[in-house]
Amino acid sequence: MSEQGYDHATVERRWQEAWDEADVYRTPDDVDDPTYVLGMYPYPSGKLHMGHVRNYTITDAYARYRRMRGDDVLHPMGWDAFGLPAENAAKDRDTNPRDWTVDCIETMRGQMESMGFGYDWDREITTCTPDYYQWNQWLFSRFHEEGLVERRDADVNWCPHCETVLADEQVEGEAELCWRCDTPVEQRELEQWFLRITEYADELLEAIDDLEGWPNSVRQMQRNWIGRQDGAELEFSVEGYGSVEAFTTRVDTIFGATFFALAPDHPISGELAEEDEDVRHFVEHEADPEGDEPNGVETGLTATNPVTGEEIPVYVADFVLSDVGTGALMAVPGHDERDHAFAEKMGVDIEPVIAPEPDDWDGETIPDAPDVSEAAYTDDGVLVNSGEYSGLESETARERLTADIESAETATQYQLRDWGISRQRYWGTPIPVVHCEDCGSVVVPEEDLPVELPEFINTTGNPLDAAEEWKQTTCPDCGGPAERETDTMDTFVDSSWYFLRYVSPDLEDAPFDRERANDWMPVDQYVGGIEHAVMHLLYSRFFTKVLADHEGLAHREPFTNLLAQGMVQLEGEKMSKSKGNTVSPQRIVEEYGADTARLFMMQAAQPERDFDWSEEGVRSTYAFLGRLQGMVEEYVDSTPDGDDDAIASYVDSEIDATVAIASEKYDELTFNRALRETQELVRTLRQYADFTEPHAETYERGLSAVVRLLAPVAPHLAESLYEQLGDETEDEFVVDAEWPTANVDHEYVRKRRKLVENTREDVRHIVDVAGIEDPQRIDVVVAPDWKYDALEIAVESDADNLIGELMGESHIREQGDAAASYGQDLQAEREALSRTLDPDEEYAALESAAWLIEREFDASVRVVGADEVDESVLKNAEPGRPAIEIED
Repeated sequence: MSEQGYDHATVERRWQEAWDEADVYRTPDDVDDPTYVLGMYPYPSGKLHMGHVRNYTITDAYARYRRMRGDDVLHPMGWDAFGLPAENAAKDRDTNPRDWTVDCIETMRGQMESMGFGYDWDREITTCTPDYYQWNQWLFSRFHEEGLVERRDADVNWCPHCETVLADEQVEGEAELCWRCDTPVEQRELEQWFLRITEYADELLEAIDDLEGWPNSVRQMQRNWIGRQDGAELEFSVEGYGSVEAFTTRVDTIFGATFFALAPDHPISGELAEEDEDVRHFVEHEADPEGDEPNGVETGLTATNPVTGEEIPVYVADFVLSDVGTGALMAVPGHDERDHAFAEKMGVDIEPVIAPEPDDWDGETIPDAPDVSEAAYTDDGVLVNSGEYSGLESETARERLTADIESAETATQYQLRDWGISRQRYWGTPIPVVHCEDCGSVVVPEEDLPVELPEFINTTGNPLDAAEEWKQTTCPDCGGPAERETDTMDTFVDSSWYFLRYVSPDLEDAPFDRERANDWMPVDQYVGGIEHAVMHLLYSRFFTKVLADHEGLAHREPFTNLLAQGMVQLEGEKMSKSKGNTVSPQRIVEEYGADTARLFMMQAAQPERDFDWSEEGVRSTYAFLGRLQGMVEEYVDSTPDGDDDAIASYVDSEIDATVAIASEKYDELTFNRALRETQELVRTLRQYADFTEPHAETYERGLSAVVRLLAPVAPHLAESLYEQLGDETEDEFVVDAEWPTANVDHEYVRKRRKLVENTREDVRHIVDVAGIEDPQRIDVVVAPDWKYDALEIAVESDADNLIGELMGESHIREQGDAAASYGQDLQAEREALSRTLDPDEEYAALESAAWLIEREFDASVRVVGADEVDESVLKNAEPGRPAIEIED
């Protein structure tokens, strides 16, 4: 077999057809608690990109691995098929979004099949079909029944190009651009439908700590987005405007409040802007909440501190946000970095009122105030310059001040806002509401669902507003004339529960089978991009909790383990059409095969890390697969007849080590480490066959292990090689084969491999430095037993005088100068010392691996015990680092 490659097209086509004919990946409804492996379903944009391929290769490899470990596996696929891009694409192509989407799905499904992804296609879902989106509407009505839906006027993010509302998360960067088209986003007031996610804010926050299978970075992003702050609300009297409510988490610092600040869109700021040109100019032209430094304008007003009675200046400041707290705050520059920067800029007083608690503090003496002129002191501490409260610890002072201030009460604020789901687009789930002059807004009854979309209307603005015939209906309550709601749902509604629909995709009387969902859910392993860390994952958690409370779900979190995969880059940059630096997965499959693309991608980096696509790496991977096929074919064509000797023993131990370590890495989803182990075993097997006639059973066992270890990542070639090796039983595929198993002492394997590699490196070094062109014999000399004992003492000892401790052992002391010299070496390297194999294990390991050195240098190799050489040689032999003697 040529090492240039193999007939990947024939191999892959054959096995894809065989899997399909045998319905290999079907998950029957009656299986018990399958391992649920899921990749975030794609938006059908037309073609798979490399990000898709990486995501779905990760889930496919893990699903295949779990199957080979004996699990029933649920591994479905569907389509996030609604959304503005399809609507825009249809307009550009003078078609309709439905036809465009269906065409894209057919193309992408074919590409997925060509990649060999093992999906249960009988469970495929498509969110733009009425049999799916009717359940969005049903869920809306259930949320409405439970008081979790509200319609109200709201300031919204409006994209004038897309002509629709955007969630806060869909507004990107300091310039506040639309995530889809990069148009600057505007603010408008519109009547909107909201899901009251804030009702679950506390649980969504507190349950994050239990998501132990999620990356810490994602958990922290969710904490930050929810943004809970515990503090107090209290009133400051603002000149001419009366009491103004402010929120603070640090009421203990109130004696240091030297100014009062209002958000640019606070009602008082608006009134002032009508009268004061400076305020108006700042609000309209200068305020920049995303700026690097705080800015503001003095109003000429004062506010009265409710504790001290002092009058402090009032500013309109852009670091105060109306949607965080109350849009007004007391500013304490001595103890808040942002307030400090503003005070320095505006020349406002900076007063210290919290001091660090001294180490020897007696709880009574008031410590000295800190110097806060250069920087704020932001930690808790002890109150100073705070009247009768001086000397109290911060937490105690917060409780007492909140109780003592007449207008103060404890409060909790959240950055999280209710989820506005109204979108002024055609291609989405119609919100199931009709508006009646007599009855108001009425939810469409269940028996009238789904409310289906009308034929596509290519217009600007809200297309459903122009669907006059569709819009006109009757009120479900009174039977009078009414109009349908013309907003459609945010597509994140679709993806907030789709993982439940896979459980029972054809169910006609409910969104999911409750009993089966309680058995099969939650998803065991979820994989997707970090860009979904807030919106999708938070909304999915919210839906799951609501369904647990009101629809009998037995779990409150949708995803047990989460992996956020890294990007596929080209020369350090993210691949994108706009940059013209994309690599076509289809071209790679045609030229090198799906297995090559999958294997290269999975071996290049850990799944959560970005990596650079490399054509050279692809070619190298392709060549590796070709070599492996050649090895199997050669073995099958001519079974070897070698001895079960020390070399076979070494290879056998490496097979065990590889299986054990690779299995552990598959469990951890560190596929690159598992594949590195497997490829090293292939190299060892090749070296074995090149050096001597292999022992057939050992060699075949190694090839079989390699094929099964590679099967999750390179499934097509693995099937072919598994068949050639004769491992299959009737009707069995490698995907259903038993995973190879081995029990090894991982620490022993680590030490043995380190010993062998260090020894080979030392031989190379000596040959190179000494300029030995043709070594004839290489002796590998194992250290004497007493050195192993000395090393053990050094590792265990914490005595200051290690040499003295060593000389306390008579059999070491008897070695005289050699013991003293070795003791000094151990003392010098004490922090880096670690145990090695014992003398007998080291001797045996070197004997079994001697053939590797003999093969590399074409010289006879002897492993020599310490009692076979003189002292001049032994002085260079240490545990884990034998002495090397070379004759040329």
